[in-house]
Amino acid sequence: MGGSRGEASMKRTILFDTETTGLDPLKGDRVIEIAALELVGDLPTGRSFHVLIDPERDVPEEASRVHGFTRADLEGKPKFAEIAPDFLEFVGTDPLIAHNARFDFGFMNAELSRARLPELDMGRMVDTLDMARERFPGMPNSLDALCRRFSIDLSERTTHNALLDCKLLAAVYLELTGGRQRGFSLAVDDNGGGGIATYTYARPAGHVPVRVRPDPVELEAHQAFVGHLSDPLWLA
Repeated sequence: MGGSRGEASMKRTILFDTETTGLDPLKGDRVIEIAALELVGDLPTGRSFHVLIDPERDVPEEASRVHGFTRADLEGKPKFAEIAPDFLEFVGTDPLIAHNARFDFGFMNAELSRARLPELDMGRMVDTLDMARERFPGMPNSLDALCRRFSIDLSERTTHNALLDCKLLAAVYLELTGGRQRGFSLAVDDNGGGGIATYTYARPAGHVPVRVRPDPVELEAHQAFVGHLSDPLWLA
């Protein structure tokens, strides 16, 4: 039991985001920015991958209004085929997390196919949009909406910058998977490159903590429940 907990807490995943020239890779739209963050135990280690890419085509004005990049900003940047090996090495074979992940997977696989490189296995996909829709059905579940719901600071997000979006999504993903209480170990192994993973939480303005005092009946029910647990972590 102890070994399985340790393996779960040290699980490596990659959270990533792309910016593009448009919405459809089948109509010639291309990737212009890729950002990826390494997570261990669902917490950032400090290791990241970030690159701007020459799309070898124009950048429509409507796309520039979303992400802030113009064709001039991307001139002289590497082509996708030049950076693809480094990206593939960084992500390895670990699960890949993204918000509206089918969009990012679709663009990345179109680029990888164009470069005659192996495409990303869709079985690796973890879509935080699907997770949010399951948890908050019928509610707005954009990255902005989730950040506001979880009181995550959005003040720096003036455009859809892939690296900043990754950092925001890392905080959202932690909340979607249980928040600050889901794990007990924040240690990162020597291969994680980051020492101790941390998560910073800013308490919303005006928040007043509510102290919950269980009555005797609730305490008795809790003790009965705990008595049925197999190998509880806090007694290990």
